[in-house]
Amino acid sequence: MVLRDPEAPSWPRQSGTDRRGMIVQTLPQPLPWNALEEPLRCVGVRAETADVRTFTFRPPPGRWCAYRPGQFVTVELPTAEGPVLRSYTLSSSPSRPFSVSITAKLKAGSVATQWMFDNLAPGFGLKFTQPMGNFHLPDPLVGPLLLISAGSGATPCMSMLRWVADCAPGLKVTYVHAARSADDILFRRELELLAGQMPGLRLLFILGREAEGESLIAGRLDAELLRRLVPERLERQVYCCGPQGFMEAMQAALLADGLATEAWHQESFGPASGGLLLPEAPAVSEGAVVRFARSGVEVPVGAGQTILQMAQAAGIAAPFACGMGVCGTCKVRARGSVEMHHQGGIFEDEVEDGFILACCSRPLASVEVDL
Repeated sequence: MVLRDPEAPSWPRQSGTDRRGMIVQTLPQPLPWNALEEPLRCVGVRAETADVRTFTFRPPPGRWCAYRPGQFVTVELPTAEGPVLRSYTLSSSPSRPFSVSITAKLKAGSVATQWMFDNLAPGFGLKFTQPMGNFHLPDPLVGPLLLISAGSGATPCMSMLRWVADCAPGLKVTYVHAARSADDILFRRELELLAGQMPGLRLLFILGREAEGESLIAGRLDAELLRRLVPERLERQVYCCGPQGFMEAMQAALLADGLATEAWHQESFGPASGGLLLPEAPAVSEGAVVRFARSGVEVPVGAGQTILQMAQAAGIAAPFACGMGVCGTCKVRARGSVEMHHQGGIFEDEVEDGFILACCSRPLASVEVDL
C-alpha cells in the first residue's frame, strides 16, 4: 500500500508523444501563488526555543511561493480585538517553494505573536501579502558573505543560509550570531549540520553568558570583538539583522574600519530611529481634496499630511503595518498627483498601474483613493 499526503501538491498529468511516437506523460508547471486571492494554510508548528516558534504554511495545491532569501511578509491575524497586521521575516528558503515558514519570538505585551502562540495550528488559513523587502541576497549571488545577527534577527540569515546550502554550497560564508545563552541560539542544530556539509561556512556564536567551545564565545559583540574574530570582514558582502541599535552599531564599526558602503545591507521592515522622515511638505493646489471612494468621504488636504494620516483622521479603516513605506501593507490604488517617498514597499510596475503607499504619499492636487 502506498500512503500519500492528501494535502501534498499535485497536478493532473498531461499526455503527449515524443519524436519516436511513444506516448509520454508530463507534469505541467505549477503556478505562482496569488497572495491577493489565496490564503496560506498552516501545516506545522515547531518550538525553536522556549519563546520562539516556527510556523510553516503551504499554498493551495498546484501553487508555489516565489520570493528572495531574506524578504518578509505581512500577515493578517484575526485576534479578539479585530484583525491585526504584522510583518514577519520568512525563515524558509525559496529553493524549496512549496511551503514558507515564519519564525516568531514571543515578547511581553505582544498581541499578534501571542495570538499565534495561543491559536495557530495546522489547518488554520491566514491572509499574507506578497513577499517584500530590499534586504535579500541578490541574483546572481555576490560573495563571499558575512552574516551578522542578534536574537530573532537570525531569521533572514537562516533563509539566506538555507538558500546558499541548496544553490551555492561551496560559497564562503561567516555567520556571527549574538544570543543571551547557548539555549537561545536559534536554529543551532541545523546550523551545525550545515557547517558539516558546507566547507566554506564558519559559525561564531557570541553569548552574554559563559561559553565553551570553538564556535561559542563569551562576550559582547562590538567593533573590537568583530575585528578579532573576523579579520576578513572588509572583503565580504555584509548582511545584518537585529535590534535597530545593534544594526547601527555594527554598521558604524564596519564603515569606520573601511567597509565599502555598497557592501553593507541591513534588514529594514521595522521603523528606523526617529520614525519616517519626509522632506518639507510640497506645495498643494488650492482647494485640493482627497476623496475616499469606497467610504464616500471627502476631506480637504491637510498641510504635510500623508494620505494614511488623512484617512485615520476621517475615521476610515485603512490597513497599515510599518508606517515607513517598507512593508507594502498600505498599498492602494489612487487617481491623481501624489508625492511618494517609499523604502522598497512597492514595485515600479505597481506604481505604473496607479498604486501608492498611503503611509508615505502626500497629495499634490485632488486625489481619489480606493479606501
